[in-house]
Amino acid sequence: MLSEINIGGVYLAPIVIEGLLGLVIFALCRFVLGRLGVLSRIWHPALFEVCLFLSIVSLLVLLR
Repeated sequence: MLSEINIGGVYLAPIVIEGLLGLVIFALCRFVLGRLGVLSRIWHPALFEVCLFLSIVSLLVLLR
């Protein structure tokens, strides 16, 4: 069951923590894809990055 997370007396929804973790994973993936030259071959990099971030966060939510 999902429950709020208490950080210093402030209750946060679980999606906030999953979103922050997803942001860290996304930044690592973006760095690796940039170093490999994959991002320069994509037609619409911004759209790809949004889809990648949403996929990562969705996967984190489903695996929880």
